[in-house]
Amino acid sequence: MTRRRKGKPVHGWLVLDKPAGMTSTQAVGAVRRAFGAQKAGHAGTLDPLATGILPIALGEATKTVPYAVDGQKEYRFAVRWGVETDTDDAEGRPVATGDIRPERAAIEALLPGFTGEILQTPPAYSAVKIDGERAYDLARAGETVELEARPVQIDSLVLVDAPDRDTGVFAAQCGKGTYVRSLARDMGRALGCRGHVIALRRTRVGSFEEAQAVAMASLTAAAEADEGALRALLRPVETALADLAVLRVSREDTVRLLRGQPILIRGQDLPPPGPAYATCKGHLVALGEIEKGQLRPTRVFNFGEAG
Repeated sequence: MTRRRKGKPVHGWLVLDKPAGMTSTQAVGAVRRAFGAQKAGHAGTLDPLATGILPIALGEATKTVPYAVDGQKEYRFAVRWGVETDTDDAEGRPVATGDIRPERAAIEALLPGFTGEILQTPPAYSAVKIDGERAYDLARAGETVELEARPVQIDSLVLVDAPDRDTGVFAAQCGKGTYVRSLARDMGRALGCRGHVIALRRTRVGSFEEAQAVAMASLTAAAEADEGALRALLRPVETALADLAVLRVSREDTVRLLRGQPILIRGQDLPPPGPAYATCKGHLVALGEIEKGQLRPTRVFNFGEAG
């Protein structure tokens, strides 16, 4: 006998403005409970210390999470010079100190070396897996964590303020897998003064922007009002697919795609080979790959009664 999934078939994205002190998993749980949704997931972990954009996918939107995770991220963060911690943020214990305090000119001269594709070692307290175990679990258990450096893309890194000699405030645009805490640690080492993150806010994830963010208080108020107020906070499932080609298909082709069968692409303005998604009369049908004049579905959507 098939077990019925608990909850409502709610589909879409909630762009949460995550408060400090809450884990990403706790945030997903709070949103899922507010909507009574069957299924939920997030696009890109935020540390408990961090605030800002945490896109949370509900229902069929969870199938588009990888596209949001791969999108460019933007952060604003503050670094405290003079102390490096074991977590690379203010929650850790000091492991090294430095008496030097960098001048603004020295900081700005350093930044080009941290721009473009660079090698970065993730923090010991991170979600990176080592032999199937999370690095932060090993670190908390007192084990020595050694992670390998890996390439990440930093598109922009700017010093936006230096309110005092102990503090630098930065804005960064970066790709998937970048750790801002590692940036703070490595800049502190390069400047000879050591450093750690004391404040971190994510302001964009792919097509999800800060202006769209919903505060936890607003989510709670909507949940206490009515279901219509909650649904008004949701963004469409395809919001995460803004960078993909879109194909508008017929009902006949929709049936084929939903069966997992490829369809021929017709018309003169054919999208180039690569990922794309298909819609029929404004409704999302499938994700797939364009190749050799066909769209081959990789994921299909079933919105059920909530579609």
